[in-house]
Amino acid sequence: MNLKRKLRMGMIGGGRGAFIGTVHRMAASLDGKIELVAGCFSADPEKSKASGEDFFLNSSRVYGTYQEMAAKEAALPADQRVDFVSIVTRNNTHFAIAKAFLEAGFNVICDKPLTFNLAEAKKLRSIVQKSGKVFALTHNYTGYPMVKEAREMVRSGKLGRLMKVVVEYPQGYAITALDEKGVSKIANWRMDPSVAGASNCMADIGTHAENLARYITGLEIESIVAELSTFIPGRPLDDDGNCLIRYKGGAKGILYASQVSNGDENNLNIRVYGTKASLEWHQEDPNELIVKVVNQPRSVYRRGNSYLSAAAQSNTRTPFGHPEAFIEAFANVYLAAATAIADEVSGRKLKGPYDFPTIEDGVHGMAFIETVVKSAKSNSKWTKFANV
Repeated sequence: MNLKRKLRMGMIGGGRGAFIGTVHRMAASLDGKIELVAGCFSADPEKSKASGEDFFLNSSRVYGTYQEMAAKEAALPADQRVDFVSIVTRNNTHFAIAKAFLEAGFNVICDKPLTFNLAEAKKLRSIVQKSGKVFALTHNYTGYPMVKEAREMVRSGKLGRLMKVVVEYPQGYAITALDEKGVSKIANWRMDPSVAGASNCMADIGTHAENLARYITGLEIESIVAELSTFIPGRPLDDDGNCLIRYKGGAKGILYASQVSNGDENNLNIRVYGTKASLEWHQEDPNELIVKVVNQPRSVYRRGNSYLSAAAQSNTRTPFGHPEAFIEAFANVYLAAATAIADEVSGRKLKGPYDFPTIEDGVHGMAFIETVVKSAKSNSKWTKFANV
């Protein structure tokens, strides 16, 4: 990043008690290139104000609505206003907030999924393209060094022709709702169709699994057979899902996401099988990448070593033997986006290459959700992937 100062960041959402807002702030600040200077941290103006005090911000830069923030920040001199905003609100608000700030002249980093539905995602893509601003989506699992190593192995041909992808994201936290005492404990907005959209489990974590597979393999989906289930009585959206996937070019895939996988915590994992070799990565053990070849011992590649690709090494902060994980992966997405944002605010042409999820990844994710939901409601064997 060639800018001679820190980037000025604003945040929408993520106030007191918000887990993901805290993660975003830690990730953004990790490399010392970004500073939080403004925000509208809650739809409740008083909570937003209190959160701003928590973050030691000037009260004049803490706003009661995102509309007020977009207007007042745009009116500030160029050397004071925020360079970008980070949107960490609920799904049904992403489109309106991103639109407001893009049209006010700001770069945007947004949590996933991109929008409430695919139609909004396509509209937002047009707004991003028209604005000329940077738009990054925080599919944070793409930030892990060993995920980047896996991608480089596929790109270099080490696996040969890809035949099969198996990606899983089992969690078990929602199983407590089957116990009457646990129902209120995990009640959340992701189960409300008016807020979350057409899906809970697939929109929340299934999109992470699909994005991870697409990032590593480069494969594009042709069609899907999906089944969505709701095991917890009284809930309107899915808490478990299974997909068979046909990729363009002939590879096949299996994707499973669940929030009722009893005993699992955050067990995202992927296996990619090629004609020459296969690889395996587990999010709960993220510093290792397993490579397998028939009739040979397994190889375990470990983060921080000089034998890894430049992509893996450049996204590593500590020497081998010192684990890096969730926050650092998030920070890698922010750091890559910050490079592009620094180019934009400096007036340099955005030509990259930049290694962070973009608006196109967001549109693709919404198309995945729409296709899965359509397939789950259909009696057809295969559902063609939604037009992106």
